[in-house]
Amino acid sequence: MKGIGASPGIVIGKAVIYWKDQIDILREYVENPDSEVERFRVALELSVEEIQETYSRFIKRVGPREAVLFQAHRTMARDPDFVGQIERMILDEGINAEWAVKQVSDDLIQLFDHMEGDHMKVRSDGVRNISDRVIKLLLHVGGTDISNLREDAIIVARRFAPADMAQIDRERTIGLVSEEGSRASHSAIIARTLEIPAVVSAAHILDEVENGDTLILDGESGMVLVRPDDETIEKYKGLKERYETFKKSLETVRGERTRTLDGVDIILGANIGSPVDLDDVLRNDGESIGLYRTESLYLDSDHFPTEETQFLAYRAVVEPMAGRPVTIRTLDVGGDKNLDYLAVPEEKNPFLGYRAIRICLDRPEVFKVQLRAMLRASAFGQVRILLPMISSLEELRSAKAILEEARAELREENLPFGDVQTGIMVEVPSTAILSDHFAPEVDFFSIGTNDLIQYTVAADRENEKLAPLYSQYHPAVLRLIRTVIDNGRASGVPVAMCGESAGDPKLIPVLLGLGLSEFSMNPSSILQARWILRNISRKDLASAADEALSLGTAREVEDYCAGLLVALKLVH
Repeated sequence: MKGIGASPGIVIGKAVIYWKDQIDILREYVENPDSEVERFRVALELSVEEIQETYSRFIKRVGPREAVLFQAHRTMARDPDFVGQIERMILDEGINAEWAVKQVSDDLIQLFDHMEGDHMKVRSDGVRNISDRVIKLLLHVGGTDISNLREDAIIVARRFAPADMAQIDRERTIGLVSEEGSRASHSAIIARTLEIPAVVSAAHILDEVENGDTLILDGESGMVLVRPDDETIEKYKGLKERYETFKKSLETVRGERTRTLDGVDIILGANIGSPVDLDDVLRNDGESIGLYRTESLYLDSDHFPTEETQFLAYRAVVEPMAGRPVTIRTLDVGGDKNLDYLAVPEEKNPFLGYRAIRICLDRPEVFKVQLRAMLRASAFGQVRILLPMISSLEELRSAKAILEEARAELREENLPFGDVQTGIMVEVPSTAILSDHFAPEVDFFSIGTNDLIQYTVAADRENEKLAPLYSQYHPAVLRLIRTVIDNGRASGVPVAMCGESAGDPKLIPVLLGLGLSEFSMNPSSILQARWILRNISRKDLASAADEALSLGTAREVEDYCAGLLVALKLVH
Protein backbone atom coordinates (compact mmCIF):
# COMPACT_ATOMS: atom_id res chain seq x y z
CA MET A 1 0.00 0.00 0.00
CA LYS A 2 1.40 3.37 -1.00
CA GLY A 3 1.05 6.56 0.98
CA ILE A 4 3.21 9.65 1.45
CA GLY A 5 6.46 9.29 3.35
CA ALA A 6 6.27 11.83 6.18
CA SER A 7 9.16 10.85 8.48
CA PRO A 8 12.07 8.62 7.39
CA GLY A 9 12.97 5.22 8.76
CA ILE A 10 12.04 1.56 8.31
CA VAL A 11 10.19 -0.33 11.03
CA ILE A 12 8.64 -3.78 11.35
CA GLY A 13 6.08 -4.37 14.07
CA LYS A 14 2.56 -5.10 15.23
CA ALA A 15 -0.34 -2.79 14.42
CA VAL A 16 -2.38 -1.05 17.09
CA ILE A 17 -5.54 0.52 15.71
CA TYR A 18 -6.14 3.91 17.26
CA TRP A 19 -9.87 4.41 17.39
CA LYS A 20 -11.85 6.99 19.24
CA ASP A 21 -15.05 5.91 20.91
CA GLN A 22 -18.07 6.23 18.65
CA ILE A 23 -20.53 7.39 21.29
CA ASP A 24 -24.26 7.39 20.62
CA ILE A 25 -25.67 10.48 22.27
CA LEU A 26 -29.36 10.35 23.10
CA ARG A 27 -31.60 13.36 23.64
CA GLU A 28 -32.95 13.24 27.17
CA TYR A 29 -35.07 15.68 29.13
CA VAL A 30 -33.81 16.65 32.59
CA GLU A 31 -35.73 17.70 35.68
CA ASN A 32 -33.27 20.39 36.71
CA PRO A 33 -31.69 22.25 33.77
CA ASP A 34 -29.72 24.52 36.13
CA SER A 35 -27.96 21.49 37.62
CA GLU A 36 -27.30 20.21 34.10
CA VAL A 37 -25.65 23.52 33.19
CA GLU A 38 -23.44 23.19 36.26
CA ARG A 39 -22.51 19.62 35.25
CA PHE A 40 -21.52 20.96 31.83
CA ARG A 41 -19.44 23.74 33.36
CA VAL A 42 -17.52 21.28 35.55
CA ALA A 43 -16.76 19.05 32.55
CA LEU A 44 -15.73 22.07 30.48
CA GLU A 45 -13.36 23.27 33.20
CA LEU A 46 -11.81 19.82 33.46
CA SER A 47 -11.36 19.77 29.68
CA VAL A 48 -9.52 23.11 29.84
CA GLU A 49 -7.22 21.65 32.49
CA GLU A 50 -6.59 18.64 30.22
CA ILE A 51 -5.74 20.94 27.32
CA GLN A 52 -3.31 22.89 29.50
CA GLU A 53 -1.66 19.66 30.68
CA THR A 54 -1.35 18.51 27.07
CA TYR A 55 0.14 21.86 26.10
CA SER A 56 2.72 21.68 28.90
CA ARG A 57 3.64 18.09 28.00
CA PHE A 58 3.99 19.03 24.35
CA ILE A 59 6.26 21.97 25.16
CA LYS A 60 8.66 19.54 26.87
CA ARG A 61 8.41 16.70 24.32
CA VAL A 62 8.32 18.57 21.05
CA GLY A 63 8.54 22.34 21.43
CA PRO A 64 6.47 25.53 21.47
CA ARG A 65 5.93 25.74 17.73
CA GLU A 66 3.95 22.51 17.59
CA ALA A 67 2.13 23.25 20.86
CA VAL A 68 0.46 26.47 19.73
CA LEU A 69 -2.66 24.70 18.47
CA PHE A 70 -3.59 23.75 22.03
CA GLN A 71 -3.69 27.43 22.85
CA ALA A 72 -6.29 27.82 20.11
CA HIS A 73 -8.29 24.93 21.60
CA ARG A 74 -8.18 26.54 25.02
CA THR A 75 -9.34 29.84 23.53
CA MET A 76 -12.31 28.11 21.89
CA ALA A 77 -13.25 26.45 25.20
CA ARG A 78 -13.46 29.93 26.73
CA ASP A 79 -15.38 31.42 23.82
CA PRO A 80 -18.56 32.99 25.30
CA ASP A 81 -20.61 32.42 22.13
CA PHE A 82 -19.74 28.70 22.00
CA VAL A 83 -20.34 28.14 25.73
CA GLY A 84 -23.41 30.38 25.74
CA GLN A 85 -25.11 28.48 22.91
CA ILE A 86 -24.72 25.19 24.80
CA GLU A 87 -25.99 26.58 28.08
CA ARG A 88 -28.97 28.29 26.41
CA MET A 89 -29.95 25.03 24.67
CA ILE A 90 -29.83 23.15 27.98
CA LEU A 91 -31.96 25.77 29.73
CA ASP A 92 -34.38 26.55 26.89
CA GLU A 93 -35.09 22.94 25.90
CA GLY A 94 -34.53 21.26 29.27
CA ILE A 95 -32.17 18.67 27.74
CA ASN A 96 -29.06 16.77 28.82
CA ALA A 97 -25.66 18.43 28.50
CA GLU A 98 -24.22 15.75 26.20
CA TRP A 99 -26.89 16.33 23.58
CA ALA A 100 -26.48 20.11 23.72
CA VAL A 101 -22.68 19.88 23.38
CA LYS A 102 -23.00 17.55 20.40
CA GLN A 103 -25.64 19.61 18.60
CA VAL A 104 -23.90 22.97 19.01
CA SER A 105 -20.49 21.48 18.16
CA ASP A 106 -21.73 19.62 15.08
CA ASP A 107 -23.38 22.80 13.76
CA LEU A 108 -20.19 24.83 14.26
CA ILE A 109 -17.94 22.15 12.76
CA GLN A 110 -20.15 21.98 9.69
CA LEU A 111 -20.12 25.78 9.42
CA PHE A 112 -16.32 26.06 9.75
CA ASP A 113 -15.67 23.14 7.39
CA HIS A 114 -17.56 24.92 4.63
CA MET A 115 -15.61 28.15 5.07
CA GLU A 116 -12.31 28.87 3.37
CA GLY A 117 -8.97 29.35 5.11
CA ASP A 118 -6.66 27.48 7.49
CA HIS A 119 -8.02 29.54 10.38
CA MET A 120 -11.45 28.00 9.89
CA LYS A 121 -9.92 24.52 9.91
CA VAL A 122 -8.14 25.32 13.17
CA ARG A 123 -11.43 26.50 14.69
CA SER A 124 -13.20 23.37 13.43
CA ASP A 125 -10.51 21.14 14.96
CA GLY A 126 -10.73 23.12 18.19
CA VAL A 127 -14.49 22.62 18.49
CA ARG A 128 -14.13 18.91 17.67
CA ASN A 129 -11.38 18.48 20.27
CA ILE A 130 -13.32 20.26 23.02
CA SER A 131 -16.56 18.47 22.18
CA ASP A 132 -14.87 15.05 22.39
CA ARG A 133 -13.23 15.90 25.69
CA VAL A 134 -16.36 17.31 27.32
CA ILE A 135 -18.65 14.47 26.20
CA LYS A 136 -16.19 11.82 27.41
CA LEU A 137 -15.92 13.58 30.76
CA LEU A 138 -19.71 13.82 31.05
CA LEU A 139 -20.13 10.12 30.22
CA HIS A 140 -16.94 8.87 31.92
CA VAL A 141 -15.70 7.00 28.85
CA GLY A 142 -12.39 6.84 26.96
CA GLY A 143 -10.82 5.47 23.78
CA THR A 144 -7.76 3.47 22.81
CA ASP A 145 -4.95 4.34 25.22
CA ILE A 146 -1.88 5.08 23.09
CA SER A 147 -0.03 6.67 25.99
CA ASN A 148 0.74 3.38 27.71
CA LEU A 149 1.38 0.61 25.15
CA ARG A 150 2.21 -2.89 26.36
CA GLU A 151 4.73 -3.55 23.57
CA ASP A 152 6.36 -1.85 20.61
CA ALA A 153 3.71 -0.92 18.06
CA ILE A 154 2.96 0.83 14.80
CA ILE A 155 -0.10 2.96 15.47
CA VAL A 156 -2.67 3.09 12.66
CA ALA A 157 -5.36 5.79 12.60
CA ARG A 158 -7.65 7.69 10.30
CA ARG A 159 -5.75 10.86 11.15
CA PHE A 160 -3.42 12.10 13.87
CA ALA A 161 -4.33 15.43 15.41
CA PRO A 162 -1.65 17.31 17.35
CA ALA A 163 -3.50 16.36 20.54
CA ASP A 164 -3.06 12.68 19.61
CA MET A 165 0.66 13.19 19.04
CA ALA A 166 0.94 14.58 22.55
CA GLN A 167 -0.51 11.36 23.97
CA ILE A 168 1.62 8.73 22.23
CA ASP A 169 3.90 6.45 24.20
CA ARG A 170 7.26 7.73 22.96
CA GLU A 171 9.16 4.65 24.14
CA ARG A 172 6.97 2.04 22.46
CA THR A 173 5.61 3.83 19.40
CA ILE A 174 7.95 2.74 16.60
CA GLY A 175 5.86 3.98 13.65
CA LEU A 176 2.75 5.88 12.61
CA VAL A 177 0.36 5.33 9.68
CA SER A 178 -2.73 7.37 8.85
CA GLU A 179 -5.35 7.38 6.11
CA GLU A 180 -5.33 11.16 5.96
CA GLY A 181 -2.68 13.83 6.29
CA SER A 182 0.09 15.52 4.33
CA ARG A 183 3.86 15.75 4.68
CA ALA A 184 3.53 19.40 5.69
CA SER A 185 0.84 18.84 8.35
CA HIS A 186 1.59 19.68 11.96
CA SER A 187 1.44 16.01 12.93
CA ALA A 188 3.94 15.00 10.24
CA ILE A 189 6.34 17.73 11.37
CA ILE A 190 5.97 16.50 14.95
CA ALA A 191 6.74 12.93 13.85
CA ARG A 192 9.97 14.12 12.23
CA THR A 193 10.86 16.10 15.34
CA LEU A 194 10.35 12.98 17.47
CA GLU A 195 12.18 10.86 14.83
CA ILE A 196 9.29 8.41 14.53
CA PRO A 197 8.97 6.86 11.03
CA ALA A 198 5.60 7.82 9.58
CA VAL A 199 3.44 7.41 6.47
CA VAL A 200 0.38 9.59 5.83
CA SER A 201 -2.37 9.53 3.22
CA ALA A 202 -2.38 5.71 3.09
CA ALA A 203 -5.92 5.40 1.69
CA HIS A 204 -8.18 2.70 3.19
CA ILE A 205 -5.43 1.35 5.47
CA LEU A 206 -8.01 0.83 8.24
CA ASP A 207 -10.00 -1.46 5.93
CA GLU A 208 -6.94 -3.68 5.48
CA VAL A 209 -5.40 -3.80 8.96
CA GLU A 210 -6.52 -5.39 12.21
CA ASN A 211 -5.00 -5.15 15.66
CA GLY A 212 -1.93 -7.36 15.92
CA ASP A 213 -1.24 -7.57 12.18
CA THR A 214 2.42 -7.41 11.22
CA LEU A 215 3.27 -4.26 9.27
CA ILE A 216 6.34 -3.03 7.45
CA LEU A 217 6.55 0.75 7.22
CA ASP A 218 9.01 2.72 5.09
CA GLY A 219 8.73 6.36 6.11
CA GLU A 220 10.83 7.55 3.19
CA SER A 221 9.17 5.82 0.25
CA GLY A 222 5.69 5.85 1.81
CA MET A 223 5.24 2.07 1.49
CA VAL A 224 3.18 0.14 4.06
CA LEU A 225 3.11 -3.65 3.71
CA VAL A 226 0.33 -5.51 5.54
CA ARG A 227 0.88 -9.10 6.74
CA PRO A 228 4.07 -9.57 4.66
CA ASP A 229 5.46 -13.04 4.05
CA ASP A 230 8.70 -14.24 5.65
CA GLU A 231 10.78 -13.50 2.56
CA THR A 232 9.61 -9.87 2.47
CA ILE A 233 10.20 -9.47 6.19
CA GLU A 234 13.77 -10.70 5.81
CA LYS A 235 14.35 -8.34 2.89
CA TYR A 236 13.16 -5.34 4.90
CA LYS A 237 15.12 -6.41 7.97
CA GLY A 238 18.20 -6.07 5.78
CA LEU A 239 17.09 -2.62 4.56
CA LYS A 240 16.31 -1.57 8.12
CA GLU A 241 19.76 -2.67 9.27
CA ARG A 242 21.39 -0.74 6.42
CA TYR A 243 19.43 2.39 7.33
CA GLU A 244 20.36 2.16 11.01
CA THR A 245 24.01 1.57 10.09
CA PHE A 246 23.84 4.66 7.90
CA LYS A 247 22.39 6.73 10.74
CA LYS A 248 25.23 5.63 13.02
CA SER A 249 27.77 6.50 10.32
CA LEU A 250 26.56 10.10 10.39
CA GLU A 251 28.45 10.48 13.66
CA THR A 252 31.63 10.63 11.56
CA VAL A 253 30.68 14.13 10.33
CA ARG A 254 29.95 15.49 13.79
CA GLY A 255 32.27 18.41 14.43
CA GLU A 256 33.37 18.52 10.79
CA ARG A 257 33.12 21.57 8.60
CA THR A 258 30.17 21.65 6.17
CA ARG A 259 32.23 22.03 3.00
CA THR A 260 31.42 20.59 -0.41
CA LEU A 261 33.88 18.56 -2.48
CA ASP A 262 34.72 21.66 -4.51
CA GLY A 263 35.44 23.73 -1.41
CA VAL A 264 32.18 25.66 -0.95
CA ASP A 265 31.45 26.39 2.72
CA ILE A 266 27.82 25.97 3.74
CA ILE A 267 26.14 27.02 6.99
CA LEU A 268 23.85 24.38 8.48
CA GLY A 269 21.47 25.87 11.01
CA ALA A 270 18.48 24.79 13.06
CA ASN A 271 14.92 26.03 13.52
CA ILE A 272 13.82 26.47 17.13
CA GLY A 273 10.81 27.79 19.03
CA SER A 274 12.28 28.58 22.45
CA PRO A 275 15.47 28.31 24.54
CA VAL A 276 14.50 24.77 25.57
CA ASP A 277 15.16 23.64 21.98
CA LEU A 278 18.81 24.69 22.20
CA ASP A 279 19.92 21.33 23.62
CA ASP A 280 18.76 19.60 20.41
CA VAL A 281 20.68 22.11 18.29
CA LEU A 282 23.92 21.63 20.19
CA ARG A 283 23.48 17.85 20.37
CA ASN A 284 23.06 17.72 16.59
CA ASP A 285 26.00 20.06 15.96
CA GLY A 286 24.09 23.01 14.51
CA GLU A 287 26.28 25.80 13.16
CA SER A 288 23.68 28.52 13.62
CA ILE A 289 20.10 29.22 14.61
CA GLY A 290 18.60 29.85 11.21
CA LEU A 291 15.15 30.58 12.61
CA TYR A 292 14.17 31.42 16.18
CA ARG A 293 10.37 31.64 16.25
CA THR A 294 9.31 34.05 18.99
CA GLU A 295 5.57 33.29 19.03
CA SER A 296 5.69 31.06 22.11
CA LEU A 297 6.62 34.04 24.28
CA TYR A 298 3.32 35.64 23.27
CA LEU A 299 1.15 32.52 23.02
CA ASP A 300 2.15 31.27 26.44
CA SER A 301 1.13 34.52 28.12
CA ASP A 302 -2.08 36.39 28.86
CA HIS A 303 -0.48 39.73 27.96
CA PHE A 304 2.22 41.13 25.70
CA PRO A 305 5.56 39.98 27.15
CA THR A 306 7.71 42.75 28.55
CA GLU A 307 10.99 43.89 27.03
CA GLU A 308 12.88 42.30 29.92
CA THR A 309 11.11 38.95 29.53
CA GLN A 310 11.93 38.89 25.83
CA PHE A 311 15.49 40.07 26.33
CA LEU A 312 16.19 37.24 28.77
CA ALA A 313 14.66 34.66 26.41
CA TYR A 314 16.71 35.85 23.43
CA ARG A 315 19.90 36.13 25.48
CA ALA A 316 19.36 32.53 26.72
CA VAL A 317 19.83 31.40 23.10
CA VAL A 318 22.33 33.95 21.81
CA GLU A 319 24.88 33.56 24.61
CA PRO A 320 25.29 29.73 24.48
CA MET A 321 25.68 29.88 20.70
CA ALA A 322 29.00 31.61 21.42
CA GLY A 323 29.22 33.90 18.43
CA ARG A 324 27.44 31.64 15.97
CA PRO A 325 24.61 33.46 14.12
CA VAL A 326 21.16 33.52 15.71
CA THR A 327 18.37 34.66 13.39
CA ILE A 328 15.40 35.85 15.44
CA ARG A 329 12.09 36.27 13.63
CA THR A 330 9.82 39.07 14.78
CA LEU A 331 6.29 38.29 15.93
CA ASP A 332 4.48 36.09 13.41
CA VAL A 333 0.93 35.59 14.69
CA GLY A 334 -2.38 35.59 12.87
CA GLY A 335 -3.52 32.84 10.53
CA ASP A 336 -3.74 29.80 12.83
CA LYS A 337 -1.87 31.48 15.72
CA ASN A 338 -3.98 34.04 17.56
CA LEU A 339 -3.52 35.82 20.85
CA ASP A 340 -6.41 35.99 23.32
CA TYR A 341 -5.40 39.53 24.27
CA LEU A 342 -4.97 40.87 20.74
CA ALA A 343 -8.22 41.92 19.12
CA VAL A 344 -8.01 40.50 15.61
CA PRO A 345 -11.13 40.88 13.44
CA GLU A 346 -12.77 37.74 12.08
CA GLU A 347 -11.54 37.17 8.52
CA LYS A 348 -12.63 34.86 5.74
CA ASN A 349 -9.03 34.12 4.82
CA PRO A 350 -6.72 35.09 7.69
CA PHE A 351 -3.60 33.66 6.02
CA LEU A 352 -3.98 36.44 3.48
CA GLY A 353 -5.07 38.95 6.07
CA TYR A 354 -4.06 40.72 9.23
CA ARG A 355 -0.99 38.83 10.39
CA ALA A 356 2.77 38.91 11.05
CA ILE A 357 4.47 42.16 9.95
CA ARG A 358 1.06 43.69 9.20
CA ILE A 359 0.12 43.45 12.86
CA CYS A 360 3.52 44.74 13.96
CA LEU A 361 3.33 47.81 11.73
CA ASP A 362 -0.20 48.46 12.93
CA ARG A 363 0.95 48.16 16.57
CA PRO A 364 4.39 49.85 16.51
CA GLU A 365 4.47 50.19 20.29
CA VAL A 366 4.34 46.38 20.58
CA PHE A 367 6.79 45.90 17.71
CA LYS A 368 9.35 48.29 19.16
CA VAL A 369 9.42 46.49 22.51
CA GLN A 370 10.41 43.29 20.72
CA LEU A 371 13.02 45.03 18.56
CA ARG A 372 14.60 46.65 21.62
CA ALA A 373 14.84 43.24 23.32
CA MET A 374 16.47 41.71 20.24
CA LEU A 375 18.95 44.57 19.95
CA ARG A 376 19.90 44.25 23.62
CA ALA A 377 20.45 40.50 23.19
CA SER A 378 22.88 41.26 20.36
CA ALA A 379 25.36 42.54 22.94
CA PHE A 380 25.90 38.86 23.85
CA GLY A 381 26.43 37.36 20.41
CA GLN A 382 25.67 37.57 16.70
CA VAL A 383 22.00 38.43 16.16
CA ARG A 384 20.15 38.78 12.87
CA ILE A 385 16.60 40.15 12.84
CA LEU A 386 14.20 38.47 10.41
CA LEU A 387 10.99 40.18 9.26
CA PRO A 388 8.19 37.77 8.23
CA MET A 389 5.44 38.08 5.63
CA ILE A 390 7.01 41.06 3.87
CA SER A 391 5.16 41.59 0.59
CA SER A 392 6.14 45.14 -0.37
CA LEU A 393 9.04 47.55 -0.14
CA GLU A 394 6.83 49.95 1.79
CA GLU A 395 6.42 47.38 4.58
CA LEU A 396 10.16 46.74 4.71
CA ARG A 397 10.99 50.44 4.89
CA SER A 398 8.41 51.07 7.61
CA ALA A 399 9.79 48.19 9.69
CA LYS A 400 13.36 49.41 9.28
CA ALA A 401 12.31 52.89 10.38
CA ILE A 402 10.88 51.51 13.63
CA LEU A 403 14.08 49.48 14.11
CA GLU A 404 16.13 52.66 13.76
CA GLU A 405 13.94 54.34 16.37
CA ALA A 406 14.64 51.45 18.73
CA ARG A 407 18.39 51.78 18.13
CA ALA A 408 18.27 55.52 18.80
CA GLU A 409 16.38 55.00 22.07
CA LEU A 410 18.91 52.43 23.32
CA ARG A 411 21.81 54.74 22.48
CA GLU A 412 20.15 57.55 24.42
CA GLU A 413 19.62 55.22 27.38
CA ASN A 414 23.23 53.96 27.19
CA LEU A 415 22.05 50.34 26.79
CA PRO A 416 24.55 48.25 24.83
CA PHE A 417 23.76 46.41 21.60
CA GLY A 418 25.77 44.91 18.77
CA ASP A 419 25.92 45.17 15.01
CA VAL A 420 22.62 43.57 13.98
CA GLN A 421 21.84 42.50 10.43
CA THR A 422 18.29 42.81 9.10
CA GLY A 423 16.70 40.40 6.64
CA ILE A 424 13.32 39.36 5.32
CA MET A 425 11.55 36.05 4.97
CA VAL A 426 10.78 35.40 1.34
CA GLU A 427 7.50 33.54 1.63
CA VAL A 428 5.25 35.58 -0.65
CA PRO A 429 5.61 35.25 -4.44
CA SER A 430 5.58 39.02 -4.94
CA THR A 431 8.68 39.34 -2.78
CA ALA A 432 10.48 36.54 -4.63
CA ILE A 433 9.71 38.14 -7.98
CA LEU A 434 10.87 41.57 -6.79
CA SER A 435 13.85 40.26 -4.83
CA ASP A 436 16.19 42.31 -7.05
CA HIS A 437 14.52 45.44 -5.63
CA PHE A 438 14.56 44.14 -2.05
CA ALA A 439 18.22 43.05 -2.15
CA PRO A 440 19.80 46.53 -1.87
CA GLU A 441 17.73 47.21 1.27
CA VAL A 442 18.45 44.06 3.31
CA ASP A 443 21.46 42.22 4.71
CA PHE A 444 20.13 38.74 3.91
CA PHE A 445 17.19 36.75 2.56
CA SER A 446 15.68 33.69 4.24
CA ILE A 447 13.31 31.65 2.07
CA GLY A 448 10.35 30.31 4.04
CA THR A 449 9.21 27.47 1.83
CA ASN A 450 6.29 26.30 3.97
CA ASP A 451 4.24 29.38 3.13
CA LEU A 452 5.90 30.08 -0.22
CA ILE A 453 4.65 26.72 -1.50
CA GLN A 454 1.05 27.21 -0.37
CA TYR A 455 0.89 30.75 -1.71
CA THR A 456 2.44 29.75 -5.03
CA VAL A 457 0.29 26.69 -5.76
CA ALA A 458 -2.82 27.96 -3.89
CA ALA A 459 -3.00 24.81 -1.75
CA ASP A 460 -3.57 24.82 2.01
CA ARG A 461 -0.76 22.71 3.49
CA GLU A 462 -3.07 21.36 6.20
CA ASN A 463 -5.75 20.19 3.76
CA GLU A 464 -5.37 16.45 3.23
CA LYS A 465 -7.38 16.57 0.00
CA LEU A 466 -4.83 18.96 -1.47
CA ALA A 467 -1.76 17.01 -0.33
CA PRO A 468 -0.77 16.04 -3.90
CA LEU A 469 -0.83 19.73 -4.90
CA TYR A 470 1.23 21.02 -1.98
CA SER A 471 4.73 19.94 -2.97
CA GLN A 472 8.21 21.31 -2.39
CA TYR A 473 9.09 19.79 -5.77
CA HIS A 474 6.73 22.00 -7.74
CA PRO A 475 8.82 23.53 -10.53
CA ALA A 476 7.16 26.94 -10.04
CA VAL A 477 8.36 27.00 -6.44
CA LEU A 478 11.88 26.00 -7.48
CA ARG A 479 11.93 28.72 -10.13
CA LEU A 480 11.01 31.33 -7.50
CA ILE A 481 13.79 29.99 -5.28
CA ARG A 482 16.26 30.34 -8.15
CA THR A 483 15.10 33.93 -8.74
CA VAL A 484 15.78 34.85 -5.12
CA ILE A 485 19.19 33.15 -5.06
CA ASP A 486 20.27 34.74 -8.36
CA ASN A 487 19.14 38.20 -7.27
CA GLY A 488 20.82 37.78 -3.91
CA ARG A 489 24.08 36.70 -5.54
CA ALA A 490 23.99 39.64 -7.97
CA SER A 491 23.71 42.08 -5.05
CA GLY A 492 26.05 40.26 -2.68
CA VAL A 493 23.18 39.36 -0.35
CA PRO A 494 23.42 35.91 1.36
CA VAL A 495 20.41 33.64 0.85
CA ALA A 496 19.26 31.10 3.44
CA MET A 497 16.31 28.70 3.54
CA CYS A 498 14.44 27.97 6.77
CA GLY A 499 11.42 25.97 5.55
CA GLU A 500 10.94 22.21 5.78
CA SER A 501 12.36 21.85 2.26
CA ALA A 502 15.84 22.76 3.52
CA GLY A 503 16.13 19.42 5.32
CA ASP A 504 14.81 17.25 2.47
CA PRO A 505 17.66 14.91 1.40
CA LYS A 506 16.28 14.63 -2.13
CA LEU A 507 16.22 18.41 -2.59
CA ILE A 508 19.55 19.30 -1.00
CA PRO A 509 21.69 18.58 -4.12
CA VAL A 510 19.38 20.66 -6.34
CA LEU A 511 19.29 23.52 -3.83
CA LEU A 512 23.08 23.46 -3.67
CA GLY A 513 23.21 23.50 -7.48
CA LEU A 514 20.94 26.55 -7.45
CA GLY A 515 23.48 28.31 -5.25
CA LEU A 516 21.89 28.14 -1.78
CA SER A 517 24.53 28.88 0.86
CA GLU A 518 22.67 28.42 4.14
CA PHE A 519 20.21 25.69 5.13
CA SER A 520 18.18 25.75 8.36
CA MET A 521 16.14 22.74 9.41
CA ASN A 522 14.86 20.50 12.17
CA PRO A 523 17.90 19.77 14.39
CA SER A 524 17.52 16.01 13.81
CA SER A 525 18.19 16.50 10.07
CA ILE A 526 21.49 18.37 10.40
CA LEU A 527 23.97 15.49 10.40
CA GLN A 528 22.44 13.82 7.34
CA ALA A 529 22.42 17.13 5.49
CA ARG A 530 26.10 17.66 6.35
CA TRP A 531 26.99 14.17 5.13
CA ILE A 532 25.24 14.81 1.82
CA LEU A 533 26.82 18.22 1.30
CA ARG A 534 30.32 16.95 2.08
CA ASN A 535 29.94 14.32 -0.62
CA ILE A 536 28.77 16.50 -3.51
CA SER A 537 30.12 19.38 -5.60
CA ARG A 538 28.26 22.60 -6.38
CA LYS A 539 29.87 23.05 -9.79
CA ASP A 540 28.85 19.51 -10.80
CA LEU A 541 25.23 20.11 -9.75
CA ALA A 542 24.51 23.35 -11.61
CA SER A 543 23.38 21.47 -14.71
CA ALA A 544 21.34 19.06 -12.56
CA ALA A 545 19.51 22.03 -11.05
CA ASP A 546 18.82 23.36 -14.56
CA GLU A 547 17.41 19.98 -15.52
CA ALA A 548 15.12 19.86 -12.48
CA LEU A 549 13.75 23.31 -13.26
CA SER A 550 13.09 22.39 -16.89
CA LEU A 551 10.52 19.78 -15.86
CA GLY A 552 6.82 20.52 -15.82
CA THR A 553 5.35 18.66 -12.84
CA ALA A 554 6.15 18.09 -9.18
CA ARG A 555 6.14 14.31 -9.72
CA GLU A 556 8.70 14.59 -12.51
CA VAL A 557 10.93 16.77 -10.33
CA GLU A 558 10.66 14.44 -7.34
CA ASP A 559 11.48 11.39 -9.47
CA TYR A 560 14.42 13.25 -10.98
CA CYS A 561 15.73 14.23 -7.52
CA ALA A 562 15.39 10.65 -6.28
CA GLY A 563 17.32 9.40 -9.32
CA LEU A 564 19.98 12.05 -8.75
CA LEU A 565 20.59 10.74 -5.22
CA VAL A 566 21.14 7.27 -6.66
CA ALA A 567 23.49 8.60 -9.34
CA LEU A 568 25.48 10.48 -6.69
CA LYS A 569 25.65 7.31 -4.56
CA LEU A 570 23.94 9.05 -1.67
CA VAL A 571 21.28 6.41 -1.10
CA HIS A 572 21.80 4.56 2.16
